[in-house]
Amino acid sequence: MANTIQVDVVSAEASIFEGQAEFVALPGESGELGIYPQHTPLITRIRPGAVRIKVVGQADEEFVFVAGGILEVQPNRVTVLADTAIRGQDIDEAKAEAAKKAAEEALANRAGEIDYAKAQAELATAVAELAALRKFRNKR
Repeated sequence: MANTIQVDVVSAEASIFEGQAEFVALPGESGELGIYPQHTPLITRIRPGAVRIKVVGQADEEFVFVAGGILEVQPNRVTVLADTAIRGQDIDEAKAEAAKKAAEEALANRAGEIDYAKAQAELATAVAELAALRKFRNKR
C-alpha cells in the first residue's frame, strides 16, 4: 500500500508492535514528531512518553509507552528502539504511582546518598507513563 508505513516498536525484552500504519506520533528529543509514509530519513533520540500509531483499518490508535530510546525513520519504515516499552492497556497505574512517589521522596531527601540525575530521570519516566495512561484511557 502506498499510503502506509511499516512500524516496529521493540524493547530489550520483546517486540511490542509490528504492522502497517497510516501515521505515527511520538515524543522526540526536540518535541512531538509526526511521521507519515515517505517521510525523510531521520535518526533521533526519543523522550519518555506515548507512541501513537494509527493502524490501517482500525478506528482507535494503538498506544505504547516508551521510556526513551532511538527512532529511525526510512521512507517506508519506522523503527522505535525503546529502553522500555509497554502497551497502553498493560500499564500498571499503581506501579507507576509508586515509582513516582519513590522518585519524589529520593529528590526531597537531600541528606541521603542518592544519584539526583537518576532520581530525576525516574521521576520523568513515571510522570510520562502516568500521562500516557491517562491519554490512553481518555481515547477509549
